[in-house]
Amino acid sequence: MSQILETTDVDLAEHILHDNYGGNIRIDASGSFDALRLDAAEITPSARLDRITFGLSFNVQADALGVLVICRIDSGRLAYHPAGDVATAYGLGDAFIPVRPERGFTADCATADFHTAVLDPALVESVAEAAPGRRPGLVRFTSHKAVSAHATQRWDTVYGYARETVDLGVAGEPLLAGSIARLLAATALTVFPNNTLSDPTIEDRHDAHPRMLRRAITFIEGNGHWDITLADIAAAARVTIRTLHLAFRRHLDTTPTAYLRWMRLEHADQELRRADAADDVTVAETARRWGWASARQFAAAYRRRFGSPPTGPPHDRAP
Repeated sequence: MSQILETTDVDLAEHILHDNYGGNIRIDASGSFDALRLDAAEITPSARLDRITFGLSFNVQADALGVLVICRIDSGRLAYHPAGDVATAYGLGDAFIPVRPERGFTADCATADFHTAVLDPALVESVAEAAPGRRPGLVRFTSHKAVSAHATQRWDTVYGYARETVDLGVAGEPLLAGSIARLLAATALTVFPNNTLSDPTIEDRHDAHPRMLRRAITFIEGNGHWDITLADIAAAARVTIRTLHLAFRRHLDTTPTAYLRWMRLEHADQELRRADAADDVTVAETARRWGWASARQFAAAYRRRFGSPPTGPPHDRAP
């Protein structure tokens, strides 16, 4: 569900930005202030999608805000100057990171529209690990620029999917909301340079044995009805996320995420088979409860797994 905030007062605009982004944000407007409009859609407490309209030209200064903000400019322009780095000009279609959790910034903005993703650093750390030699659990983005134009397009695709799904209403479906939030975080790690290491180390290869895989599977099968993360599974198996991926690829030719979705599909199938005409349940509701954004996506996955379309109780079955 979206929350829309709008003001023509500079002081209130600073207050709105502070409440939604944290830290100390100061706006120095040049000329008249037409409006600030913020359309904020929460996915989970650790991930939010915003649409922001600045109806003015202004300079903004902000301290380290403790969140990761990924921005794409839909109209207007912005000159961005992160603390300790050179200034960069951005315009229509550009995607960049204006806010890294540990760094302040200044920016000069002409009248502009943005769409942004606001992510908690802990969310990013739940899908990746810092490279060896870095402080454990600390994932850092090393540049505010996307690695390529193709990467920017990939971000646009994922952001559009996430916003469309959120607009349909996912707040009450924790498995779906959690998966969308982590998809945004994982995509950010492929779009912007960072200190994570995806290739397994020698230790990872040594630890990716069948006993470790059984620990991971036991945890997934016992907890898959909760919004668990790759970090949760890896911790239960007492290995790194890299080792977890390697073990599932090596022994099952799949990924831990795919295995989790397969297991949830089994549960959804059992739920539909147990339902009868007296139950207030539909295929679409079951799909969303078990982490699928739409009945169509669920039906495609179900058909691939079971060879037939899903059917609910008699009132929900096709003639």
